[in-house]
Amino acid sequence: MTTLASPPAGPARRIVYLGTPEVAVAPLRALHASGTEIALVVTREDKRRGRGGSLSPSAVKSAAQELGLPVSHAMSDIAAARPELGVVVAYGRIIPVDLLRIVPMINVHFSLLPRWRGAAPVERALLAGDTETGICIMRIEEGLDTGEVYERVVVPVRPEHTLSTLREELVNVSLTPLVRAVTLGCGHGEPQSGW
Repeated sequence: MTTLASPPAGPARRIVYLGTPEVAVAPLRALHASGTEIALVVTREDKRRGRGGSLSPSAVKSAAQELGLPVSHAMSDIAAARPELGVVVAYGRIIPVDLLRIVPMINVHFSLLPRWRGAAPVERALLAGDTETGICIMRIEEGLDTGEVYERVVVPVRPEHTLSTLREELVNVSLTPLVRAVTLGCGHGEPQSGW
């Protein structure tokens, strides 16, 4: 197994943020409000939308520009930003191992790992009839959503939950543990077990 960069033992004073859709906006805003220096925001390329085919930025790009943060569409720009930590929330791409060797990264994953690794974990929890789900602040490593977990928060799945209301609740409960991991340090992670 490849040796990956280790997350800082204490606060990460300078980070890069990788995210794309609306669910990644509130975490970006929370980190910005915490006073953490966000050296770069990396998001997916603008997409053509509508009849005229005009380009529309991702929700994260729009929020980053509103906050006055530098934005890139290329992961190759991350190392040059010299971050102490990368934070990933619904970015939508696999982070190359070569980058993980030089920049440690954590992820907000919207399930109780190891249940529902990969894409669409909220949808999968609802379709499976799970009675609880949650979020994990986890380390990104070579495997897909297999890294150690620094913190988890359990959220009951209620009968009235819809995809959008459950997703919104999960985003909201992720903010405090994410900011804590960045501003105080990740601490010691636990290997995933169960399921």
